[in-house]
Amino acid sequence: MKVWQFPLARITLGLVFGILFAFFSALSLSSSLILLSVSTLAFGVTFYIAQKQWIQNAAFGWAVYFLSFCLGSATFALHLGTNHRSNYIHQLSISDATPTLEVVLREKLKSSQFNYRYLAIVKRIHHQNCTGRILVNCNKETIKELSIGTQLQIKSGVVLPTQPLNPDQFDYGKYLNNKSILGQVYVDASEVKISPVFVKDAFYYSDAIRRTILKNLEHDHFKPNELAVLGALLLGQQQEIASEIVHDYQLAGAVHILSVSGLHVGFIVLFLNFVLNFLPKKKRYSYFKLGLTLAALWSFAILAGLSPSVIRSVTMFSFLAIGLHLKRKTNIFHTLLVSLFLILIFEPSFLFDVGFQLSYVALFFIVWVQPLLDPLWQPKNKFAIYFWNILTVSFAAQIGTLPLSIYYFHQFPGLFFVTNLIVIPFLSLIMGLGLLVVVLAFWNRIPAFLLDPLEQSITLLNYMIHRIASLERFIIQDIPCNSWMMISLYLGIFAFIFCFKKPNFQRIIGVLVTVLIFQVSYFCSKWNTQKQNEWIVFNAKKTTIIAERLGENVTVYTSDLVATNNPITPYLVANFCSITATKPLGNLAYFNSKKIVLLDSSGSYPRNVKPDILVFRQSPKVNLDRVLQTCKPKIIVADASNYKSYVGLWKATCLKEKIPFHNTNEKGFFRMR
Repeated sequence: MKVWQFPLARITLGLVFGILFAFFSALSLSSSLILLSVSTLAFGVTFYIAQKQWIQNAAFGWAVYFLSFCLGSATFALHLGTNHRSNYIHQLSISDATPTLEVVLREKLKSSQFNYRYLAIVKRIHHQNCTGRILVNCNKETIKELSIGTQLQIKSGVVLPTQPLNPDQFDYGKYLNNKSILGQVYVDASEVKISPVFVKDAFYYSDAIRRTILKNLEHDHFKPNELAVLGALLLGQQQEIASEIVHDYQLAGAVHILSVSGLHVGFIVLFLNFVLNFLPKKKRYSYFKLGLTLAALWSFAILAGLSPSVIRSVTMFSFLAIGLHLKRKTNIFHTLLVSLFLILIFEPSFLFDVGFQLSYVALFFIVWVQPLLDPLWQPKNKFAIYFWNILTVSFAAQIGTLPLSIYYFHQFPGLFFVTNLIVIPFLSLIMGLGLLVVVLAFWNRIPAFLLDPLEQSITLLNYMIHRIASLERFIIQDIPCNSWMMISLYLGIFAFIFCFKKPNFQRIIGVLVTVLIFQVSYFCSKWNTQKQNEWIVFNAKKTTIIAERLGENVTVYTSDLVATNNPITPYLVANFCSITATKPLGNLAYFNSKKIVLLDSSGSYPRNVKPDILVFRQSPKVNLDRVLQTCKPKIIVADASNYKSYVGLWKATCLKEKIPFHNTNEKGFFRMR
């Protein structure tokens, strides 16, 4: 059966488009509820008419799709924190810079260099009940690591999400908003009171179980790096994995196994079926087996932190388990659609989670494309069949996620098929042993004959991943790709698969048309780049980086050549350009008939030049009033290489003299075109 013939497929697609519409249009809650009421009324009327007619028309079908669209919009608006008056964001007083918040820690995140980071639920602000999610950053030097369920009373200013400080940089504020995290606080011991009473909910107990397991494994001298990988594979905890290991997995195209997903949950189901296989094949035992399986799956989901990928996988396998219990031939597409529909109804923000997108797209292409690839070779040897299946599944998943991966990460691992041929067999062994070890670790009864092979297997896996990642010539990085190119690339992939499945003249023409569409989107992006000229002061800590772009050619002016790699690389990739020259910084520059004077720590500058722009860098010790009288600039720019105290004085002087002042630490990069 074709996917598009499932009514649920079109209904789910309507729900997805409704969520996207509400997200991009910033639809208000009242407007979304009005639309939902209208669509519900239209559905009721068309349903009543359809019941009276012998010959059905399309009106009822369109009413259903319109209802699903409006349901998606309303669901997103209802879940959006800013639409709720009870959210703490509405109770922050502008005059009160240090509100008192009472929060409960819900999830431990990966620590930064100076802070332990937690996702927390706000319970009260100014002693008034409220709701909302907030990011809590605790200073490592003054506050020890805290447990989930800890209650904190914090007196600190709430930092709201901001725009990126450099062009085309990862938008962390948008990332937090998509997760309904509307603010964050930075605290040390003097600003927080820690309650001795814990909130003992499911998250508290799951964290306690995880910490007990990891502590017992650590006590048995399990190596730190291997323990961190095991925690990611089986407990959904990636916080302690060294950045070097994560980087290796990314370059090798295997980072997906560090996030609990369908592959891991599938192993859990196989393990449960193996353990419960001794039960008689009677009806009452079948109900017991189903209930135990569902309870185990959702307990594992809570234990793994209820991430989008875990919820998706557990939901889908729950429906599979129910289908097997009812002894019905379960269609995987139906299961996929039902799980997607239900998850987005309860948590529409998951749609904007990159892992969630990659997970569903990968699974869809595995189900759709792998059966087309499987008949291409039919080996007789079981060993060959096993590795052929791994290869076809990996290829199908990689083809499906290729446009999204390039769009988000701008890289492609050329040896992904080699990685998967190595990873999948090892993962099978690690998951099998790991599940048994984790269960025994909770009771602190771990025999060495299980622990040692597990540790050595993870060590060997990490080593092989590192060796693959070290082959940098097979890793294509810094690939430019915008949203139009991603969409056109998906059109091409769909057209090619349809043509491969049943080639004919029309489908071949369709493939050629999609290739043309992709070329047009690529060359239009390049053309837009080539006609742009701009001069940019980047926000780079302790150094100055200035870029002059003429079309696709970039000249970088900096005193620190190493620093150009970090803030400039995303800008180069997004704008289809490259660095053609790197030059030292001077005191005078010209761009588009405008004069620019750069004032550095020496305090010297050309006195006979009346600049349009005056750039302060490296904290020059000058009398700004005298400089303004001499230079008379139209705007002053201070980059991130200056002392903050100096910048504050310059800003006050400019405000008094009514001269525009641009601080890159506050407003981000400065651009002139």
